[in-house]
Amino acid sequence: MRRLAVLGLGAIVLAACGSTAAPSAEPAPMSGSVPAGTGPVVVETTNAEPSPREDVPSGLRTFRESVDALPPPTIDLSRLRSGGPPPDGIPAVDDPVFYTAASVDYMQPQAPVLALEINGDARAYPLDVMVWHEIVNDTVGGVPVAVGYCPLCNSATVFDRRIAGRVLDFGVSGLLYNSSLVMYDRQTETLWSHFAGVPLYGLLGEEELVDHPVTIAGFEEWRTAHPGGLVLSRRTGHDRNYGVNPYPGYDDVDSDPFLFEGDVDGRYTAMTRVVGVVPNGRADAVEAIAIPLLELRAAGLATARLGDRSIVAFWVPGSSSALDTASVAAGADVGATGVFVPEIDGMPLTFAVVDAVITDAETGSTWNIFGEAIAGELSGSRLEQLTHIDTFWFAWTAFHPNSVVVNP
Repeated sequence: MRRLAVLGLGAIVLAACGSTAAPSAEPAPMSGSVPAGTGPVVVETTNAEPSPREDVPSGLRTFRESVDALPPPTIDLSRLRSGGPPPDGIPAVDDPVFYTAASVDYMQPQAPVLALEINGDARAYPLDVMVWHEIVNDTVGGVPVAVGYCPLCNSATVFDRRIAGRVLDFGVSGLLYNSSLVMYDRQTETLWSHFAGVPLYGLLGEEELVDHPVTIAGFEEWRTAHPGGLVLSRRTGHDRNYGVNPYPGYDDVDSDPFLFEGDVDGRYTAMTRVVGVVPNGRADAVEAIAIPLLELRAAGLATARLGDRSIVAFWVPGSSSALDTASVAAGADVGATGVFVPEIDGMPLTFAVVDAVITDAETGSTWNIFGEAIAGELSGSRLEQLTHIDTFWFAWTAFHPNSVVVNP
């Protein structure tokens, strides 16, 4: 346990203390990809202007001794832990630069990316960038969003940055709650849970962020489905060892999470991978389910009832663990998952997965991990995607202690 704690602390300090000199150059093109010499093509995008910073009491600065001028904290603030870096020691990406998907010539097919689509605007955020920055303040499909990834609990979330008449932009606070990233907004310096999208302490303590579904998938799987999509570049304004995993071996199923002081639900080890879902994505939902990844992988799909709805979860191969080996792209194939409502225009569908090919029994159509029919009678149709989190068991049950386990 001591070995892993030291490893985690060293990794976080390493991630925080890289220089901020010239942006890291892209690596040489992969063999057989875009013709040599062409290089990635930059696309101009527009990012929403954040609201002005406000002269109000700061949750970030006063969490050790809360002040009466702010709403009461929503958690026991003594459970907040410093992960090592100071606020913004791990720098969020505030001015993201994107390449066209077709022109990206340096990423391995299995390299994991956060796949997000809003209003037809599809973007991929490579984890080899996200592990070093954790938050990207972006605007996708006209919606200002915070795209987040917490390596310590392997969780990806996307939240609308519009709240209470403001457009927020988020930074990394340097704090952890249940070994999970704590964000802060720069307008009011309210502390927020990245995992749940709820305020922990600050002026906006009675608000809640609206989430959007996001999937961790292999780069080529995503690019095949979204050839016109955009890929976050390594042109972040910071010099980091992009492509290198600063947390090698962290996802070992028998290891211990960094700075997690809660009790681990004994049904699984702390670092067992699960797919977690709650009704409507709400952080305060009483009902929650967890699908163990190994079982989902073996079966290819799982069905369940969540609230008053039927849901289906898919698994396909082709995405590396970002937290396994020293190279983000070379980790073990943990695959990609997606969670959906199994119906189209009110017609229930029954799915099967054979050799990683997803089909429905009603029409024989073929589907991808993003819930789109790519061949057959329903080609072009899309399932309603539900918010889910690929994460570790300790993190899921820390936020959802009464979670029901669904085995395929």
